[in-house]
Amino acid sequence: MAQKAAKTQAARNTQTLNRTHSIALGVNVLFLLLKYILRRQRSLTLYLILNAPALLIEFWFERIGRPTFVDGELKRAGEDLESKGLTEWMWDVTYWTWICVGAVSLFGDWAWWLWAIVPLYSVYLAWTTYTGVRGGMGGLMGADNQQAAGGAAGQSKRQAKLEKRGGQKVQYR
Repeated sequence: MAQKAAKTQAARNTQTLNRTHSIALGVNVLFLLLKYILRRQRSLTLYLILNAPALLIEFWFERIGRPTFVDGELKRAGEDLESKGLTEWMWDVTYWTWICVGAVSLFGDWAWWLWAIVPLYSVYLAWTTYTGVRGGMGGLMGADNQQAAGGAAGQSKRQAKLEKRGGQKVQYR
């Protein structure tokens, strides 16, 4: 049972990467089939430029996530492809690019405009991260001074009620 977690992660990464390659192959073959066999007018330049991020991300995932074996033994399980943060954002870009390529295959080049959602989503994530960090540092930026002017800064509802009633009273039997 040595390295059970590493073996589980290696199996999960292998399955995820194989599924990713299968979906990417299917989406890209669909685009190329509809472009060349059915002679649909599709911009190959836009396809190459806007599909490149997904292909580069897929290559990167293959490089960091594929487990390596030496003599049948697991040497390295690979990075966790289900982690949060940048990896999660990269998966979002990959999935959205596949959706855009499928939409372009079926509906035409105007569907590339859907890809504009990726930078907008990135700006949204950056803004929410910035405002979250800024809000978390409110005490450093003088927010305590504003609360102190209000009078009851830092009191719970229970403390405010007790103070309003005249404070805590000790009862003797």
